[in-house]
Amino acid sequence: MAATTPGVCAVVPAAGFGRRMQTECPKQYLSIGNKTILEHAVDALLANARVRRVIIAVSAGDDRFAALPLASHPQITVVEGGAERADSVLAGLKAATDTEWVLVHDAARPCLHQDDLERLLNLSNTSRVGGILAAPVRDTMKRAEPGATAIAHTVDRNDLWHALTPQFFPRELLMDCLTRALNDGATITDEASALEYCGFHPELVAGRADNIKVTRPEDLALAEFYLTRSDYQEKA
Repeated sequence: MAATTPGVCAVVPAAGFGRRMQTECPKQYLSIGNKTILEHAVDALLANARVRRVIIAVSAGDDRFAALPLASHPQITVVEGGAERADSVLAGLKAATDTEWVLVHDAARPCLHQDDLERLLNLSNTSRVGGILAAPVRDTMKRAEPGATAIAHTVDRNDLWHALTPQFFPRELLMDCLTRALNDGATITDEASALEYCGFHPELVAGRADNIKVTRPEDLALAEFYLTRSDYQEKA
């Protein structure tokens, strides 16, 4: 049976600098092929007919976004982001007044597959809380001694998942949880953690591990490899 998910908005926080990339250019504006990482990320969202608008939160001093074709795209809205990711997401959510459900996607995550996105969007048919794309942990996990690089112990990887994006939630619920968590001074590392803080349990939707976030210099070459593979081109 075909899914009946109504149109949704996506929020892309793109106000960060990404110092671990060791470049003067913010990582979302680095290029892979003839597009920036940000353009690849947004294109993957707009490739799904259910995503009717993408709201991009950029920093106040951003002088690069206006030069991109995205700046004049009819389905793109730009808002001013904040100092932290949660601030930028909230700014985007406040602009998404015409939607019940919102996607939040990393600006530096260019390798999203359409089949993963479709499965995530289908949560609006079965869940009142929403969920995230995630990949089960496959590697052996070690916990370090506090403040040191020595191993304290091995962490059981059963039931551990790598959180990915997009993350997909009812707009009002996400706004309420983010606002409460920030007001309480809670540590919010992604949108799901705000819901967790407020006692909700978002669902885990298994996604492809090649949906990587470009964080370090070596990630750029890996993302380029994934984007040029024929299986990605067929499914993206």
